[in-house]
Amino acid sequence: MERREALSAIIDLRSDTVTRPTPAMRAAMAAAEVGDDVYGEDPTVNLLERRAAELFGREAALFVPTGTMGNQIAIRLHTQPGQEVIAEARAHILDWEMASTAVFSGCLIRAVPAEGGILTWKHIEPVIQPWGSFRAATGLIEIENTANLAGGTCTGVEVLEEIWNGARGRKLPTHLDGARIFNAAVALGVGVRALTHGFDTVMFCLSKGLGAPVGSLLVGSAELMKRARIFRKALGGGMRQAGLLAAAGLVALEEGPKRLHEDHANARLLAEALAHMEGVAIDLDAVETNIVIFRLAAGSGAPALAARLKGRGVLTNAVGADAIRLVTHRDVGRKDCIDAAEALTEEIEAQMKTASLP
Repeated sequence: MERREALSAIIDLRSDTVTRPTPAMRAAMAAAEVGDDVYGEDPTVNLLERRAAELFGREAALFVPTGTMGNQIAIRLHTQPGQEVIAEARAHILDWEMASTAVFSGCLIRAVPAEGGILTWKHIEPVIQPWGSFRAATGLIEIENTANLAGGTCTGVEVLEEIWNGARGRKLPTHLDGARIFNAAVALGVGVRALTHGFDTVMFCLSKGLGAPVGSLLVGSAELMKRARIFRKALGGGMRQAGLLAAAGLVALEEGPKRLHEDHANARLLAEALAHMEGVAIDLDAVETNIVIFRLAAGSGAPALAARLKGRGVLTNAVGADAIRLVTHRDVGRKDCIDAAEALTEEIEAQMKTASLP
């Protein structure tokens, strides 16, 4: 098969963080009423925080620049230095947050492998360590929903209920990295309040599937969020006239969830196309939301394939020697995904032919 020329427009499937603000977001940002948020006086930030708390059925919320900051504030809230945080072995807090759990909270992460990235109480209970033993005590249980590097898989309410009940029985707090919790809610057909009500704190991103240019929120009790403001300041997260960003976040929070099913359908299109390709391994059952991870049967070549696709105008991320991650979002439409699937087919075939040459 002959290689086609580069596409006329870039198709960016690296992440759902790459979206541009919509016209409605830009208009809201331009018109935003602002104040100094470090003093708690930015009315648009305050409105966003009230709206987030209301959606999740919590007393309060805190606007933060990034999901990483939200997660790390939560870990600091719940732990003491020298403790462990139980998390799945591919968790974002372990692989993508620059060892901040150790640096900021003085804690280690107890990484627990789980099929499909779904931690259950059966995984968690055996690794809980009590106070007074010869090992670091468990301070926190952390769950990621959806599970990013497991391919966007969802943890359902029944599994979570068992974790919440077990954690309460052991007097352990729980935190949710819900960067894409709205994707999970859409895929499972459950509201975010029902899907998160048992966690002590929840972080969710405005700047991933919901499409805002920047920002995340941490929700919990009023007392926890009061303390969280102190840790946000310690991490350099006091943003002053942040209403400009919060205005876009309000639009994202109201409009973003309504169209996530489109991203999920586009991810399924890509996954099904990949499933028919020779030399590709993919678990279709794991493609529940807007993330597709596939492996090259050769066991290597993912960075080279990503480079070939970039030359065609399709941007992807290699997430290992043999694995590629694709993420669908608002700025990638159905036609884009069809074109990307064609490019993937051609470049995978071309790479396999090259590899087979003597």
